[in-house]
Amino acid sequence: MSGQKPVTPSPDGLAASVKAAKTRGLPPVHLWNPPFCGDLDIHIAKDGSWTYLGSPINRFELVKLFSSILKKEDGKYYLVTPVEKVGITVEDAPFVAVDFDATGEGRAQILTFTTRVGDSAIAGPDHPIRIVIDPETDEPSPYVLVRKNLEARIDRKSFYRLVDIATHKDGWFGVWSGGQFFPLVRSDSLTD
Repeated sequence: MSGQKPVTPSPDGLAASVKAAKTRGLPPVHLWNPPFCGDLDIHIAKDGSWTYLGSPINRFELVKLFSSILKKEDGKYYLVTPVEKVGITVEDAPFVAVDFDATGEGRAQILTFTTRVGDSAIAGPDHPIRIVIDPETDEPSPYVLVRKNLEARIDRKSFYRLVDIATHKDGWFGVWSGGQFFPLVRSDSLTD
């Protein structure tokens, strides 16, 4: 035996590990590859709310801290510190984009999305916008890539604002950002 006491993962332990390793900006989770320690009963709901053991995590600072150590590998979500990696459940996307700013026009337009936890992403080649259409309801679910493998679901009001500034291009109705056109829906599917 190594003489080390095994540690059971907990939200408090994760928070302490992150605070101990805290650097400016987002922690370098892409560089951390600790051993898998098991799953924690942390759940991110479709609306972006976080729960632990079924109870809401109401401390915004704690949610923001946990969101900064989120990592997605092979379709699964983890909270990662330099010494621990624990699985969590994400209902849809781990983030919700609650607003965006639009500057410029046409091909020169820049859309900067902001998430509920304060992340921002400029839509473009590195942060694409994608739409998933529900096959049963035909309802669109829009997403923007915020960080490596981590998307934000664009909230309804922001999506409606995107539709307001959208334009037609090559049979698609969509938006420009960062020199790239992002289709929202086929132009011929729109009704007056």
